[in-house]
Amino acid sequence: MKQDEVVSVKSLKNVSSAKNAELLQTVSVTEVGISKQFIFDEDDTKLEKALKQRQLGMITLVGVFGTGLFLSSGGTLAKTGPVGMCLAYLIIGVVVGLNQIALAEVAALAPLTGSSIRHAEIFIDEAVGFALGWLKVWNAILPGALVSTALVMQYWTTVSPGVWITVFIVPIAITNIFSIKLYGEIEFVFALLKIALILILILAGLVLDLGGVKEQPRLGFHYWKHPGPFAEHFATGSVGRFVGFWSALSSVVYSYGGVQAIALLAGETKNPRTNIPKAAKRILYRVVGLYMLAVFILSLIVPYDDKNIATSDGTAAHSPYVIAFERGGIKVLPHIVNALTLCSAWSEANLNVMQVSRIMFSLAAKHQAPAAFLKTNKLFRVPVFGVVLALLFCALAYMTLNSTASNVFSWFQNLSSSVLLLEWIIISISNIRMNKALVAQGYTRKDLPYTNPIGIAGAWISLLLSVLFLVTGGFTTFMHGHWDTSVLVSSYCSPMIFIILYAGWKLFYRTEQWQLQDICLPELFDDYHSKPEPTPEPLRGWRIITFLWA
Repeated sequence: MKQDEVVSVKSLKNVSSAKNAELLQTVSVTEVGISKQFIFDEDDTKLEKALKQRQLGMITLVGVFGTGLFLSSGGTLAKTGPVGMCLAYLIIGVVVGLNQIALAEVAALAPLTGSSIRHAEIFIDEAVGFALGWLKVWNAILPGALVSTALVMQYWTTVSPGVWITVFIVPIAITNIFSIKLYGEIEFVFALLKIALILILILAGLVLDLGGVKEQPRLGFHYWKHPGPFAEHFATGSVGRFVGFWSALSSVVYSYGGVQAIALLAGETKNPRTNIPKAAKRILYRVVGLYMLAVFILSLIVPYDDKNIATSDGTAAHSPYVIAFERGGIKVLPHIVNALTLCSAWSEANLNVMQVSRIMFSLAAKHQAPAAFLKTNKLFRVPVFGVVLALLFCALAYMTLNSTASNVFSWFQNLSSSVLLLEWIIISISNIRMNKALVAQGYTRKDLPYTNPIGIAGAWISLLLSVLFLVTGGFTTFMHGHWDTSVLVSSYCSPMIFIILYAGWKLFYRTEQWQLQDICLPELFDDYHSKPEPTPEPLRGWRIITFLWA
């Protein structure tokens, strides 16, 4: 909407309430900000707030512990070596943790379906929300995870991947068409299963490393010494070690993909201003903690110069965990790893369908997508047209029927990292502008529903590092003799699409970045105070262990 076409909420005071409500549905911005009704109306009236805190936190685990850990970690180890891999996962883990704190602060004040998309519209510019929303739709609609399910099955059978794609689409459709409560319970069970199996892998890897397997020597830190702590990539010496470490960061970003889903379902979450921050804080315990343990154990039990881990065909055959356990003579664990990878891939595919439907809902709420995507079925209050759209695009997974299945898997995977970094950047900017708007409008951080002592610094650190990772994502293709068009496209295609979408919306509708004093903080605080939430009970005694799943 052009600035000269803006309708002021103040001018609607003399209109009858019925007419006023009708007019507000057509208003995207006002003279003093975005109206409270426009911000929250669609979420409050059309979605069911049925998700509990335990489900919300575990949905995040489902999106994180997946093929990035079980399949891609081998390629990361081959590029960086054991110490380089641990450092890469630790650095990205810190960035993820800081970014989630930034997201939690904003989401607690504005708990909206679509989270970072709606936040960008409120705190930055509606053109930013438009560009990010459609970019995320494009990223989520690509059926990379569904491709993974079909490829993982090739470890056990030679049946055509097309058969498995069809088999796995059916339960995905059922899960997403019915109540969000059903979706939450299914993913909660899958997440518990993942945690249990990851702990099994960690313990089994530790036993293998310490010589607890019959006729297998004790490894200790042998592979950290031979072939060494860092791998060389594209060059020799310190340059080669740095290139290997830095080029692997992109795949590690992909491994942490899914954490942003923690606030995506805010409009369908019970007590979101309490539960979203709680789930975000526990990411550091669950995600970073378990990831670092799993990666550390992996660095002890398989050497980085093993040729089998450098490439992946999408099945568990090239998983570094499978290779390590097969070497150790543990025959059953490779099948467990493959089963875990299959569960992870299916959960990711399920999550992608959910994401597409909720992102389309949030875009439609801003009049940036057809209004049909706001429609929900009467029984379960689920945005069914978005679910149908995502399921239709699942047909792209049938591209894996040819001999280039593993290339398709790799292509889908590489594209995701740059989209994730873009979203982390925008989450950080939204947090920074929210805090600046607080000062400009006479509020303090104490007025916010949730704050963290490192929130302000964390947003800046996350922003700067995410920008650095995004800009250097495809740097290896510019090294002499290593030009790779596919690397260039997968690294910088998403930012270019974002710029095109942003510029197109901004030029056509002549939108402007919000002035700090015009950001709709009064409307957001009014909603916060009008919807009080019960104070959560602190975890004491034996209940402390429930932080793993509660």
